[in-house]
Amino acid sequence: MNAIQPLADRMRPRCLEEFVGQAHILGPGKPLRQAIEGDRLHSMILWGGPGSGKTTLARMVAHYARAHFISLSAVMGGVKEVRAAVTEAQEQGRAGRATVLFIDEVHRFNKAQQDAFLPYIEDGTFVFIGATTENPSFELNNALLSRTRVYVLKPLAAADIRRIIDRALTDTERGLGRRRLRMADALRDRLAEAADGDARRALNFLEIAADLAEEAEDGRPVIRAQLLDEVLSGGTLRRFDKGGEAFYDQISALHKSVRGSAPDAALYWLARMLDGGCDPRYIARRVVRMASEDIGNADPRALALALDAWEVQERLGSPEGELALAQAVTYLACAPKSNAVYKAFGAAQADARRHGSLEVPLHLRNAPTRLMQSLDYGKGYRYAHDEPEGYAAGENYFPPPLAGRCYYRPVPRGLEKKIAEKLAHLRRLDAGHRRDGADEANEDRAGEQTKERAGEQAGQEEQAPCSR
Repeated sequence: MNAIQPLADRMRPRCLEEFVGQAHILGPGKPLRQAIEGDRLHSMILWGGPGSGKTTLARMVAHYARAHFISLSAVMGGVKEVRAAVTEAQEQGRAGRATVLFIDEVHRFNKAQQDAFLPYIEDGTFVFIGATTENPSFELNNALLSRTRVYVLKPLAAADIRRIIDRALTDTERGLGRRRLRMADALRDRLAEAADGDARRALNFLEIAADLAEEAEDGRPVIRAQLLDEVLSGGTLRRFDKGGEAFYDQISALHKSVRGSAPDAALYWLARMLDGGCDPRYIARRVVRMASEDIGNADPRALALALDAWEVQERLGSPEGELALAQAVTYLACAPKSNAVYKAFGAAQADARRHGSLEVPLHLRNAPTRLMQSLDYGKGYRYAHDEPEGYAAGENYFPPPLAGRCYYRPVPRGLEKKIAEKLAHLRRLDAGHRRDGADEANEDRAGEQTKERAGEQAGQEEQAPCSR
């Protein structure tokens, strides 16, 4: 065993029985396990977080199939390395041996580079295994996805990582067993939790602690609590990658917790994001969005409080700004909810796109010049302040094709309950104005018809003598 080889690399599982975790795809009877044990190779994408076993699993696939294994990193490699790998795989194929081409961080390749693999996957030059920490739906070509099967690797549970730690401490061939290290169960559990689902991280921390361990009176090195604290300090940021899957998952969880009126959960996700290194200003911007999208006019103070928290963050920084964000998030979570403005604005935008450049009705246009006045700009406009209750009942402010549209429908919660009552009252005034207008129109038509009949009768009487 290479003396300078990292512990995490030395402790890679050599067989399926040693593989810890991922029972949902590698448990007895699961399709991937059956494929590996039955030497039925197929191209695949392994999607999971750091230290979840992607590289180890790829190596194991090649080992069980007795295939030649080529490993490339999309971070370091390019077209030249891919061509060399293709040539190597073709040579292995002529010798009668299959090849597994493993591409780590495959999402780092652009779409054209991903396309380069397609003909070789199809003709069987190699079995393709790509590893990614990002969502394949967004980062990989549809053509590549259609030729592979995606397997999701979950973060390892603390109990799984504890098993890996115990194995490393007792394994005399590849692990630390020869050192006869002592480490209390409580400290092993703490290390397992601090690894945050990443087996590599756990073993890296363990190796550092082992190298720094001091000998006890009996001559055996011991890893104490103070030493573990020092090793873990500054190295336990949680899974969070701006622009990555975890980033969007966590901001989604925060938003949905606020929308669902769950202040405790909202505070947890806020703390998770800040602990993971998220820019507080990004969170502040999203909190402002939540105030308008999910609360709106049910409690207009929410928007003001969100903006205030943003300003505190900008002016004071941490930790005062983060506390202000926590205040805003809890207030928003507890506030009455309404997406009426959000839905109304979306409906209005849809109409604006669908109906094109409808002209502004003449009565709504300003008429600052004589020409505009002569063209009837502003003619018939009713000044709302001069109307009863300050409302021009029955007035239309839409382009004629959209007259009567109703986008904003307040919910019966918070301030919007009062707004709904006000709008209902105004609509009753509109309905009354229409009835009055209809009655006046009917009276006018009746008067005109009476005059017409009287005129016809008078005309008949005038014509009678002539006709007689």
